[in-house]
Amino acid sequence: MDINWANVFEWSSLLKCFVTAGIICIIGQILIDKTKLTPARILVIFVTTGAILGGLGIYKYLVDFAGAGATVPLTGFGYNLAKGAIEEVQKSGLIGVFTGGVKAAAGGIAAAVFFGYLASLISKPKMKKQ
Repeated sequence: MDINWANVFEWSSLLKCFVTAGIICIIGQILIDKTKLTPARILVIFVTTGAILGGLGIYKYLVDFAGAGATVPLTGFGYNLAKGAIEEVQKSGLIGVFTGGVKAAAGGIAAAVFFGYLASLISKPKMKKQ
């Protein structure tokens, strides 16, 4: 049985995903190289930007265009938090502001804690030189 891999993968979707995530990563690398921002501050900027754009309904267009290329980077995490909070507010009212984002992002949070712990066991972190 021969498999036609061109039909299995939508190459244009993969390209859009790769380029979008790459651009987000390039922005992060420029911030690391050209500013004195710490990685933690850059993380907060990316998550906050994703949450704001998600809350305004703008980030959804990027997700529709790039799929995982927009949801996997840190901006996608912020988008997921905002989206979850908005959905939960519609269901539960004001308490949804506090619970919705965490419910929507629980899998990502758990994975980040788990894999962050594993990375801490095998690496030797260093502080950024000022």
